[in-house]
Amino acid sequence: MARPAAQVLTLLELLQSGGLRTMGELADRLGVEPRTVRRYVDHLIDLDVPVESVRGRYGGYRLAAGYRLPPLMLSDDEALAVLLGLVAGRRAGWATATGTAGETAGAKIRRVLPAPVAERLTAVLESLTFTTEAGELPAPPTGILLTIADAVRHHRPIAIRYRSGPRTLHPYGLVNHSGRWYVTGTDPAIGEDRTFRLDRIADARTLPGTFEPPAEVDAAQRVLSSMARAPYRHEVSLRIQGTLEQVRRRLPASVAEVREEAGWQRVEIRAESLDWLPGVLAALDLPFVIDRPAELRERVLALADRLAASAHAGE
Repeated sequence: MARPAAQVLTLLELLQSGGLRTMGELADRLGVEPRTVRRYVDHLIDLDVPVESVRGRYGGYRLAAGYRLPPLMLSDDEALAVLLGLVAGRRAGWATATGTAGETAGAKIRRVLPAPVAERLTAVLESLTFTTEAGELPAPPTGILLTIADAVRHHRPIAIRYRSGPRTLHPYGLVNHSGRWYVTGTDPAIGEDRTFRLDRIADARTLPGTFEPPAEVDAAQRVLSSMARAPYRHEVSLRIQGTLEQVRRRLPASVAEVREEAGWQRVEIRAESLDWLPGVLAALDLPFVIDRPAELRERVLALADRLAASAHAGE
């Protein structure tokens, strides 16, 4: 059962969300009897929180108009969730767009928490370790991220200054993939899809007018597909006998384009190096045919010879 102090905070949050809350609704949300709700309301009034009581059939409680709550009121669980989210986000690359803001926000939260709660949370954070190193990926400027996000939300075209030159874009969505931030959309000048890394955008500004985005556009899939189609040194084409799910376990959408073809899965891959592919194909443990390049066939045969030699080495 939640402690009374936590229940009083929950009641305050419910009232803070605005409007009139009936006695039955509050009792339901808090899991207590109506008389307990009245007691919690009295606690808030004792703390100089102006809770108004509205009588009648549809009466209940509400906060007085114009009342502003303190800027930060977190329970132990909420504070821990926020701090762990900031730490994990920085490690995983999700928070790179905010630079050091995650660290300063965490420090502010810890400073305003009651000492016993802050000490408990510090103990958690100091005892926490990760199995992977923190990424050090370039972070996009916050102003650029916010400008593009606003344009995505309101379907506004943007002008960006990219490394390769100025571009105009109808942005469909923002995507964070492997710690990097991307914006994807259509270049109206040529009518083709384009994807840009935010850390390579020097400037972004909203243009007049609006555009109509495609119905049910999947921004994440667009980014992954654009990566799979990017120009590389080797263009690989092969067929794998298996289901799409089986192929995707080893060849995700960011690596390969896959489509069904006469009972096989046609796989198209663009890669700078072929060294990793023979091992992936072996790990799939599915029949496959390499259409191109011939160099990949040679590498697969070389791997097969090495495996066969290793298997006979102990005989």
